[in-house]
Amino acid sequence: MTVIVSCVPRENWCTITGYAQGGTYAVKADLSQSDIRPRELKDSVEAILSAIDKSVSGYNKGSLLCRLNAGERIRPDGILMDLYRKSYQIYCSTDAYVDVASAPLYDIWGFGFKSGEFPSDETVAKTIASSGMDRLVPDMQAVLDSNGMLDAHDLLLPGKGSALPKLNFNAVAQGYSSDLVASFLKKKGVRDMMVDIGEIYCQGHNPQGKSWTLGIDRPLDGNNTPGADLQGIFHAPSTPCGIVTSGNYRKFYIRDGKKYAHTVNPKTGYPVSHQLLSATVVAPDSFTADALATYCMVIGPEAAKAFVLSRNDIEACLIFADGDSTSSWCSKGFVLEEQVR
Repeated sequence: MTVIVSCVPRENWCTITGYAQGGTYAVKADLSQSDIRPRELKDSVEAILSAIDKSVSGYNKGSLLCRLNAGERIRPDGILMDLYRKSYQIYCSTDAYVDVASAPLYDIWGFGFKSGEFPSDETVAKTIASSGMDRLVPDMQAVLDSNGMLDAHDLLLPGKGSALPKLNFNAVAQGYSSDLVASFLKKKGVRDMMVDIGEIYCQGHNPQGKSWTLGIDRPLDGNNTPGADLQGIFHAPSTPCGIVTSGNYRKFYIRDGKKYAHTVNPKTGYPVSHQLLSATVVAPDSFTADALATYCMVIGPEAAKAFVLSRNDIEACLIFADGDSTSSWCSKGFVLEEQVR
């Protein structure tokens, strides 16, 4: 998904950009009702992103998450405990299709934190048996020792084996990050904003006093440049919301003529194989939108449609393969201005 902004200078508007979580971030905010200044805003945003990286990054080997996954005893911070708790709730509400404790499955397929190889059916079955949040307690804080410490084995429920639990928050971390930054801005009095940290949170209006405008990328293999080829344009509501796209057209590999996408079904242990190419979800916050976009990509087009229609708090656009082209399905509240190729 690509953020499209007509950058016309407006008094009191501030735009900051930088690098975070393996990519770039952008924050645009109207500071007219806030006492925070641009330099302080940039420093504060980067401090938040640094704290997230040190806590739950799967690529920073010194992060609390990596140390926990390695079996080290750690003192979890508020970010790790909060994200774990929220992820457990999502696990339950998505019938176990969004499972942050399925990290070993992503690793064996080469889509996680390790370079995996094409696994055998036996390896997949063995990995499923030793992963998953059904083995773990719902609240990390509840199993801390008297000094506030724990290791991964402390998360295991009785009778759920001894294999070291490993977590991967890739499906929700960027949405969570956008929410944290947005929460900071709201505490500072900001009401009109757009936060893009790989996933988007926005509310209010853009510098022109209009809706924030988002481009939905056409989910075709080879479309690796955000904004280069758009399926359509979406005008965000003025109410606070997270807007997240999940897709299978940029992270995949081909083996024996078959495409293996990075979305792995934690129940089967295998990459999904269906016609749904991308799912864009609008939800009250970015964490929820991030998780539910992943959920839609796991369960496939028909189940995803039914799920979206069953909820009155989300909207969605599903794009699926249609021969050599694509077609889209949108819920009633998601108006997509389709682009002509």
